[in-house]
Amino acid sequence: MSQEFLRLWGAPILLGILTTIGLVAALLGDGFLDYVSAFALGIPVGLGAWHSLRQQGR
Repeated sequence: MSQEFLRLWGAPILLGILTTIGLVAALLGDGFLDYVSAFALGIPVGLGAWHSLRQQGR
């Protein structure tokens, strides 16, 4: 993959992978997988909130 491709699509692909891991973990298990799910789904939500609040401050 080229550097330009990763620069443009790296973050969305990573967030998609984290979201998929979080949803699968939430569907398949209890206990430890609940924490994995909360962590994996919380990162995209947290980054989205941070980005939204950061843009309003400009």
